[in-house]
Amino acid sequence: MNVSLTPELESFVAKRVESGRYSSASEVIREALRLLADQEAFRAARLAEFQAELDRRLAEADRKALVSPTAIRDELRSRSRARKKSAR
Repeated sequence: MNVSLTPELESFVAKRVESGRYSSASEVIREALRLLADQEAFRAARLAEFQAELDRRLAEADRKALVSPTAIRDELRSRSRARKKSAR
């Protein structure tokens, strides 16, 4: 396989090799691809969680087991704060 990089990315890879952390450009690219795969798996898991939650809530709505808008808003705010804390 042959890969073309922009000059900026080529410089980035060269600097990683020069730093001594990687012994070759191929190592840098393999690590980058592993990280991309991890990130995509994380996103897929988050999407699956979201879909499951959406399905659960739609099923509740179908059963008329609805929660008040205030309770939903409070829950979403709480989750948002928790995510922001964990992202730091």
